[in-house]
Amino acid sequence: DEFSKIKGYNVPGVVTGKPLEVGGSAGRATATAQGGFYILEEAIKKLKTQMSNVKTTTQNSKLTVVVQGFGNAGYNIAKLCHKAGYNIIAISDSKGGIVINQKSKIKNQKYLNPDEVLKWKEKSGSVMGFLGTRAITNKQLLELPCDVLIPSALENQITKKNVGRVRAKIILELANGPTAPEADEKLSKRGVLVVPDVLANAGGVTVSYFEWVQNLQNYYWVEKEVFEKLRKIMIENFNEAWKIKEKHQTDLRTAVFALALERLARAIKLRGF
Repeated sequence: DEFSKIKGYNVPGVVTGKPLEVGGSAGRATATAQGGFYILEEAIKKLKTQMSNVKTTTQNSKLTVVVQGFGNAGYNIAKLCHKAGYNIIAISDSKGGIVINQKSKIKNQKYLNPDEVLKWKEKSGSVMGFLGTRAITNKQLLELPCDVLIPSALENQITKKNVGRVRAKIILELANGPTAPEADEKLSKRGVLVVPDVLANAGGVTVSYFEWVQNLQNYYWVEKEVFEKLRKIMIENFNEAWKIKEKHQTDLRTAVFALALERLARAIKLRGF
């Protein structure tokens, strides 16, 4: 509003993440998780020959997922995974974590339902104490045996000190910088696929870009259109980076940065520098 006063006319695109009523974009609130989910499904397709319990991306009933963090990104990625048929076995927030108790006598509760956990958290103030689970620390949560680990909270969670005990097959970085460089190198050598934050959590900033475009056009898309456009961008970038990864036999993080540098180099060359 202040910037618009200075300009003398309405300039909504100067800020993104706005409510819909004042020029925001549909889908922005869940875009980080949605983009990460698209990337996760593509990663599973690439690794399905290495992960015997994955047949197709629509038959994930045996795929186990651990989510660290239960804020916007963590809750929404857990919800998307649960809806797709993944098995959520552990979740945490700032106060600690919970893991499904296989000895629980609660009927039909083999895995966590993120919506039910959210209801409990809103009532109690934490995910801790959710029925049918046992308490663990955030540190212990990172070391649980699982197919997919999704750090969605803080940086520097997987370090050289605990990387040897991390047993996930895929790490999807929804948080910024959750894996320290030394740990990243060790995971790569062990064959663990780390999907780097710069790619995995790019859905949020991509939809912020969409919001800016919509503001410029004064024409707004429904959520389905937003997610269709987001899916296309996320998957195309993942596949381009994967080609570099395979060609040069490197880790995905290096491939993603190589892709970015290639694009910059082409643009600089075309501008005549």
